[in-house]
Amino acid sequence: MIAVDDALNQLLKLARSLEIEFVPIANAVGRILAEDVTAKRNHPPFAMASMDGYAVNAQGRAQQKEFEVVGEAAAGHRFEHTIAPGQAVRIFTGAPVPSGTDFVVIQENVRRVGTKITLTERPKNSANIRPKAYDFNNEYCMTTPRKLCHRDIALLAAMGTNEVPVRRKAVIALISNGDELVMPGETPGRDQFFASNALGLKALFDEQGADTHVLPIARDNLISLREQFESSANADIILAIGGASVGDYDLVGTAANEMGLKRIFYKVAMRPGKPLMAGRLGSSLMIGLPGNPVSALVCGHVFVLPVLRKMQGLRGIQQTLESAILNTSLKENGPRAHYMRAVVKRGRATPFARQDSSLLTVFAQANALLVRPPHDRQRPSGDQINFLPI
Repeated sequence: MIAVDDALNQLLKLARSLEIEFVPIANAVGRILAEDVTAKRNHPPFAMASMDGYAVNAQGRAQQKEFEVVGEAAAGHRFEHTIAPGQAVRIFTGAPVPSGTDFVVIQENVRRVGTKITLTERPKNSANIRPKAYDFNNEYCMTTPRKLCHRDIALLAAMGTNEVPVRRKAVIALISNGDELVMPGETPGRDQFFASNALGLKALFDEQGADTHVLPIARDNLISLREQFESSANADIILAIGGASVGDYDLVGTAANEMGLKRIFYKVAMRPGKPLMAGRLGSSLMIGLPGNPVSALVCGHVFVLPVLRKMQGLRGIQQTLESAILNTSLKENGPRAHYMRAVVKRGRATPFARQDSSLLTVFAQANALLVRPPHDRQRPSGDQINFLPI
């Protein structure tokens, strides 16, 4: 049995970086930017009006109040000529500023009669013009790594990016096993219940940009398990849920070993989640997760997400622990690290009284895992404690 940090470090050593692919910008949200992207041009590419009004020469504006309107400039349609002193161009937001002008008088400060305008108020200091490259120039670079959100997509589009270099999505195969399991929507027998682990883990990993596949449930025999392992051969990560302990029907280790698993560890000094195994199976990273629902989900947070982040090339592979003040006292911890389900609100942590690894109702209400190291001392109410947000 090894420590949590040792187990995670060994897993991270096996994690291989995902290849780079190019995807249309419309499909890039949520993907991990894999290469720096440089703007194709300045933005805006010319000085442009930021308000509707009349473009004039600033020096002329200071000397006179009346101007002759000689043309019009709209977004996408510039005024092609250079204006002379005493002239103005009707201009609309987004239009290129005509040559010879450097000030836009807003239309509310103008009275127009025919082709003549008169300034009715002294314009403020703002020229109402956005200069060329006001937002960014053609050397601006969006740097990697970053998970692309809608704001990034808007910026990349403004930079002229059509196809975005991103990391290939990690393919994760989830194998539940056990004669006692049926999928939601099926009719369970008297001794069966609905499988929840695979669907909860799929949601967790898909949120982080993986391509996760839930395979048919493997039954409690080596033939069924081998079939599911064989069908997962092309996955980056194979997660076998349950069957990793030492009971007569816990056959995941046996099946994986027969298929050539190069195991790196088995059993981790933590709760929930002790019966965890891992290794390399062919080209895949294989992790055997505990079968208890909370144990599987906790191990997904503690072990699989950091592995996924490393494969995606992200910084901050291991999530930084935060701290809060305990609302209640805790007894001294035992020899294994304990990940306690809790609610953290306004900097204060309240662990649930029931910590059994089968209680999904408790896990669903939690937003944090209080992290207690092995042999952690007794904690009084008001003590500071570290936690992992979930």
